[in-house]
Amino acid sequence: MRRPEEVFVFVRRGEEYLILHRSKEQGAYWHSVAGGLEERESFAAAAGRELREETGLEAPLVQLDQHFVYRLEGWEPRYRPEGGEIRVECFLAEAPAGWEPSLDWEHDDYRWCRPQEGAELLFWPEPRELLQELAAR
Repeated sequence: MRRPEEVFVFVRRGEEYLILHRSKEQGAYWHSVAGGLEERESFAAAAGRELREETGLEAPLVQLDQHFVYRLEGWEPRYRPEGGEIRVECFLAEAPAGWEPSLDWEHDDYRWCRPQEGAELLFWPEPRELLQELAAR
């Protein structure tokens, strides 16, 4: 059973943000780099690990001053069977010009998007709102 804590990492390259499409086995929706914390792992360490695993990018991370909490859906069996709330800490990584991700098995496609286009693609409302807030800064 995993800890009820996750990270969400936006990857920005210039004016665009990386939006990843999760594979069929992972729900088949548009998202970003994300994942759960391993035992005794900090949010920052988890964010760096997920960024490397899902995209191949090694980059400094900025922890954003925002987090969100969501309730598990019935189809999400990776945590407690009775459901519950998951706390998500959010980070931002800057990708160098010309860099492209090397996707792992969790994703089958990606797009570099301006904030509005990225927000329209993102499946979950919390990341959508956060991307719009990031763009407004």
